[in-house]
Amino acid sequence: MGEEESIMDKDEETWNQKKQTLIDVVAEKLIGGDLDAKIQAARDIRKLVRKSPVKTRSKFAAAGVIQPLVSMLLSPNVDARESSLLALLNLAVRNERNKVMIVTFGAIPPLVELLNFQNSSLRELAAASILTLSAAAPNKPTIAASGAAPLLVHLLSSGTVQGRVDAVTALHNLCTGSEDPTLILNARAVPSLINLLRECKKYSKFAEKTTALVEILSKTEDGRLAISNLEGGILTLVETVEDGSLVSTEHAVGALLTLCQSCRNKYRELILKEGAIPGLLRLTAEGTTEAQERARTLLDLLRDSPPEKPLTSSVLERIVYDFAKRVDGADKAAETAKRLLQDMVHRSMELSLSQIQLRAGSCTPSDIPSM
Repeated sequence: MGEEESIMDKDEETWNQKKQTLIDVVAEKLIGGDLDAKIQAARDIRKLVRKSPVKTRSKFAAAGVIQPLVSMLLSPNVDARESSLLALLNLAVRNERNKVMIVTFGAIPPLVELLNFQNSSLRELAAASILTLSAAAPNKPTIAASGAAPLLVHLLSSGTVQGRVDAVTALHNLCTGSEDPTLILNARAVPSLINLLRECKKYSKFAEKTTALVEILSKTEDGRLAISNLEGGILTLVETVEDGSLVSTEHAVGALLTLCQSCRNKYRELILKEGAIPGLLRLTAEGTTEAQERARTLLDLLRDSPPEKPLTSSVLERIVYDFAKRVDGADKAAETAKRLLQDMVHRSMELSLSQIQLRAGSCTPSDIPSM
């Protein structure tokens, strides 16, 4: 047994030596070769690392390939830019140290330039690269200050499906690492984000990130105006409260609450008109602790009389009664309220079962795959 293990160890050592030699040869071509050799070396790096262990990415970085690859991003040759983009993207995936090195060597300015590029393929590769690099906390301030955010916002409405997903995720990464995310996003992002939220599955991870960005925008006056002035803007948030995941509903009710708290007289009727009460009532029982508190506070603000005290069960019943009276009049209010509460319980049970089944059949990767 000892002899077999010794042979296996030697075979592994021989293989590792061959791989290191290959890495050194490719790195030498990238560093010292002509343009064609550099392009081929970049393509070789992508092929070698895309299905290799993380340590292979580290070995390439140690061989000095990152700086010349970043320099190729500035090349007037489109093939050089594309090959270096793909190589850097694959070197960065699942390797935090490489992510930081790539930014340290100055990759962000040329990537931002590529976000403006006419070539849509390069533009979306740049967005994917910024997404990957923005996952590393040390990189976030540099990317946030680079001017990338407005270009990512533009991609929300002009990119492919994958480009839009990457743009939302990159913006979410940048905002979660910022002390004041409203400095990163502006109200021009609202129409695209609401449209994406309207079209996607409300319980998806993508919806969670999109709704988080909408909540951030609701904290600015321009953002609130954009949400309320957009046809279906408030309705989409109400629908997310009804059908979203725990995270999505928390952000959606947060956005609605921020609207109503900023100007109750202005936003109360707009939120009521979109039928928010049933979803909010369900959320007081089923949401996260934060979502429940937000839903109770918002329901209190939506009452006919001014808010006076924290919501209790009796106050919730009164809200349902007031809502029923608005719909069917005082004569039928008690009967309507009772039916509404019964329907809410029944619908809540159906939605819970449906969402459990949907989540069980869905799978979201934790990291973007190598390309």
